[in-house]
Amino acid sequence: MGPFSRIDKSNMRQVILDFPKQFRISIEAAKNISPSVIHQSPSNIVICGMGGSALPGDLLKMVNNQLSMTNLPIFIHRDYGLPKEANKKSLIICISFSGNTEETMSAFKEARQRKLKIINIASGGKLMEFSKKDKTPFVKIPGGIQPRCALGYQFAALLKILSNLKIIKNISRDLLNLERVLIPQKWEEDGKKLARRIEGFIPLVYSSVRYQQLARIWKIKFNENSKIPAFFNIFPELNHNEMTGIGECKIKKLRKKFIVIILYDKEDTPQILKRMKILSQIFKERGIKTIFIEIKTCSPRSGKIGVQRPKKPEGVSSGGQGESGKNLFEKVFSNLLFADWASFYLAINQKIDPTPVALVEEFKKKMER
Repeated sequence: MGPFSRIDKSNMRQVILDFPKQFRISIEAAKNISPSVIHQSPSNIVICGMGGSALPGDLLKMVNNQLSMTNLPIFIHRDYGLPKEANKKSLIICISFSGNTEETMSAFKEARQRKLKIINIASGGKLMEFSKKDKTPFVKIPGGIQPRCALGYQFAALLKILSNLKIIKNISRDLLNLERVLIPQKWEEDGKKLARRIEGFIPLVYSSVRYQQLARIWKIKFNENSKIPAFFNIFPELNHNEMTGIGECKIKKLRKKFIVIILYDKEDTPQILKRMKILSQIFKERGIKTIFIEIKTCSPRSGKIGVQRPKKPEGVSSGGQGESGKNLFEKVFSNLLFADWASFYLAINQKIDPTPVALVEEFKKKMER
C-alpha cells in the first residue's frame, strides 16, 4: 500500500504512478480492429460517452484541431440515443469504462437498431455482452480503476482504432513513446505545492480555446478527486461575461473564495496571452488570486517545471504551427499528470479518499428504481 493508505484506501497514488503504462496496454488491446469492419470511409465520427469515458473524444477533437489528423467531422455525444448528425454512413464509437453506462447503452441500442457501423470500448459489462452476442467490434480495456483515471487506456484505444481504419495516420509510436517520457514523479512535488495554495478556495480553471479540454479535465479532477466545486472557461469568451460575475461580485466573502488557475502555452496567440495577463492584474486589484501554469513537456532533460507566469506576449508564435504529435501528446499528458497530483493532494490534505464518488453511485441507484 502507499504512504497514505489510511486515507487513500484504493491507492490512487499508485494509479497515477502507473498511468504511462496505459497507452501500450490499449494499443495492444485494439490491434485486431480491422479496416474491414467499416467497408467504406465514414462521413463522420460520433463518439458516445459520459463522464470520464467522454474525455478521450474531447482530447481527440482537441489534438485533431492542432494536428489535422483527419478531415472527418467529429461529434461528442453526451446524452441518450444518438445525435442528429448520426447517419447511415457514420462511424459510431461507444465508450463506457464500466460497460454499463445508461446513456451510452441507449446510444448503442439505437445505433444497433438502425444498423449503423459501431465499435465499442469498455472494460466489461453489458456493452461487452452485447458486442459478443452481436459480433460488434469490441476493444476490452483493463478495469479496476475510476473512469477518470483510465484516460490513457481509452484515448489510446480510440486512436489505435482510427489508425487501424486508416482514418488517421499510425500514431502508435507517438503514444508508445509516452510510457518512456512521462514521469509522474516529476510532477508530484509541484502538485503538492499547488494543492496547498488552493486549499479552501474554489478553482476557476481558464485556458485558450485550443486547450479548453485540459481546463475541463482539471475541473473534473477537482470535482471527483478533491470533492470540491470547480469550474472552467476559455479565453477570450470569459472576458465578455464570466470575469464580470467574478470580479464585480458584491459579496466580498464569496469573491475572495475564488482562485483562478490559468493554463497557458507559450505558443498561444499573443492576444490571448495578453488577455491572460491583463485579467490576472484586474483580479489581483480585486483580491482574487491567480496562478499561471505552463502547458509543457516534462522529459528527464526538461529542467524546471511547475507554476510560472507567462513571459511578455510580444514575439510569441501564433498557434503552434508544425508541432508534432509526439510533442503535443507529451504536453497534454504532462499537464494532466500535474492535475492528477494537485487534486490528489488536495483530497489527502482534507483527509478525503480521492477514489470513491459516493454521490454518483447514490444517484445511479436512485435512477435504477
